[in-house]
Amino acid sequence: MEEEGPGRSCAMSGDGGLLPPPLGAITLEQLQGDFEEEGEEEEEEGCQEEDRLLAYWQGVGRGHQVDVPPDMAEPIQQLTRNNQQQDRETVPFTVINRKEKFGELLYEKRHYGPSKWACVNAQEEQYEQSICLGFMKIMRYICEQNSSGLYLGMTIPIVTVVHTEEAMPDIRRLVTVAYRLPSELQDRPPEPCDPDISIQEWPPATVYARGFRGVTNEGSIAREINFLAELLESPELCVRDTFLVAGYTNPAAANRQNEIWFLEKPEAAFRL
Repeated sequence: MEEEGPGRSCAMSGDGGLLPPPLGAITLEQLQGDFEEEGEEEEEEGCQEEDRLLAYWQGVGRGHQVDVPPDMAEPIQQLTRNNQQQDRETVPFTVINRKEKFGELLYEKRHYGPSKWACVNAQEEQYEQSICLGFMKIMRYICEQNSSGLYLGMTIPIVTVVHTEEAMPDIRRLVTVAYRLPSELQDRPPEPCDPDISIQEWPPATVYARGFRGVTNEGSIAREINFLAELLESPELCVRDTFLVAGYTNPAAANRQNEIWFLEKPEAAFRL
């Protein structure tokens, strides 16, 4: 049997004990330490990113006189992390027709099927305050504060239902912020932990949709309502005191993508 020379080594000694590793070798303990350090660095970076996002939202909130509490840090980070186009489901609809002028889309007539929405009412002094507070509640519901304990997934648009006096363009303070459940959750929506949120089944609807960009407040919504009313050939076929504001970007975005929706009266379909 060949004897081991001084230049050779064996990982295990004859009595089962570990021999010192060769010079330059990496031990399991060192590897474990490296992984732990990497994990700590990643955790620290994650905390810093979470703090940065929270601080940004808090700054936006202050501009609208809305307090964004520290417990919003995790929902904000989750939604930000899952904010790629492929991570968001668009509420399905069918285009009935489009009105264009010189290549510009003036409005679109669409049909939306029945579906379940998570809804929360808000009634603050200003519209912006209402949608911010309502959206934060919806964010918590999406981000694990539900009976499944899971992240539910983002759908767009987030819809705000606003009401006016029939003869006046003034927006009432009471609004409803609504999030459509993803298609795979339509049959069995998780229950909200927040009692202020209710799951509602919305009936099928025909809407006239016109896009606009920028902030949404009482003034901009009233302006967009008037614009679309002037463009429609038969505005009397639409509901006169309830409108929907569809938001495709979150309330903290600098240049939001929005739509104003007019609801066609159910009986109007039989007149066409």
